[in-house]
This record gives sequence, C-alpha cells and structure tokens, in this order.
Amino acid sequence: MTRILLTGPPQCGKTTVVQRVVARFTGRAAGFYTREVREAGRRVGFEIVTLDGQVAWLSHVDFGGPQRVGKYGVSLDNLHRVALPTLVPAPGIDLFVVDEIGKMECLSPRFVAALERLWTAPVPLIATVAQKGGGYIQKIKEKPDKILFTVTPANREELPQWILDLVIKS
Repeated sequence: MTRILLTGPPQCGKTTVVQRVVARFTGRAAGFYTREVREAGRRVGFEIVTLDGQVAWLSHVDFGGPQRVGKYGVSLDNLHRVALPTLVPAPGIDLFVVDEIGKMECLSPRFVAALERLWTAPVPLIATVAQKGGGYIQKIKEKPDKILFTVTPANREELPQWILDLVIKS
C-alpha cells in the first residue's frame, strides 16, 4: 500500500500540496490538516481542520497547561476529540491524510498509536512530517515501506499530480 511522507522546512508548501491532492482526488478522503492562525500579523497558534469541515484549536500562545511546544500550549483534548476520529479505517475511505506529524501531535501517545494503525491499514496514506525532530518523527521517516518527498519551490507545483498518480496506482 502506498505510504507517502512530505517533509521540508516550515512554510515550504507541505500543507498546500496535501490540499491540492485532496481537491483533485476523486475518491473519499479522511483525515485532517493544520492551519496557522495569525492575529495582527503575528502567529498565535494552529488549528486542526478535518476534511469533513470540523475546526478546533491545536495550540495557542494563550493556552496554559503542561503540554507545550515553544511558546504554544497544546490542546491534546482537541486533537483527540476532533482529529483522531478521522483516522479510523472504515469502509468507503479511499485515502487518509495526516498533516502533520510534528512535535505537537506527537505529544499524544494516542495519536502515535492511530498513525501506527493507519500505517498497516489497506488504504493509501499521505502525511506531512516535520523536517526536524527525534522520537516518532524520526521513526516514521526511517520506515522502509514509504516514499519520502522533500517539498521545495522547484517541485511543489508538480508534487500533487505525482502523488495522485502514485495513489491511483496503489
């Protein structure tokens, strides 16, 4: 089964590539992407946006609590409540999308377990993964049964079609 990972530095276009693949995909896709949120030109956090239209905060500069990545407090409750239900294999789902496998998401053992289940599911998977990071971020990039693309300005326009071709062939 096709497992495609997209990596690259922040703001290189990983999420845009994923969104373009989903927009062109003719089957049924499930999963989520993350979206940065800015207020007065300053990034204040990230939202989870599911492919079926649910939105919730993943992180925010004003969130307290023990789960933190840099200046952001992370809401594992929202990750579990909104994102994880979209990552359950079910009849009729032709593609899973996970944007992203990053430090915030990997604070959740339940998220990591869901990814491991998806990895073995008989459905294609497209995921973005942080360029830097240890633990599960490094582990998933080292898996042998995947295709890893580094998104760059030179390839980001062609990548959606390349990825669609790979998914359709699987």
